[in-house]
Amino acid sequence: MTLKELEAQLLSLSQAERAEAMQLLGQSLDSGWRGITRTPGVCGGDACIAGTRIPIWVLVQARRLGVSESQLLEDYPSLTASDLTSAWVYADTHSDEIATALQDNEEA
Repeated sequence: MTLKELEAQLLSLSQAERAEAMQLLGQSLDSGWRGITRTPGVCGGDACIAGTRIPIWVLVQARRLGVSESQLLEDYPSLTASDLTSAWVYADTHSDEIATALQDNEEA
């Protein structure tokens, strides 16, 4: 199957089915998140974009506040569009972790 064929099939799914497919994909990647790291003692051990101290929850919060991807790329010149894609997939597949980090940092 080619990527084009897969794309057509994914787009034909219902929203709930696409969400489930995304979770499955995320779980299959979970054993080695390319571009996402968690290092004890760095940013409280939160998941970050590799090679930076930019936590995933910070990017998620910015997006919730209406910051566009292009603005994030401008605000964080070390980020790439691929980094943001990885961040969004990670956040979607680790929603409880991100929710906890957001809540912990709202209280701080």
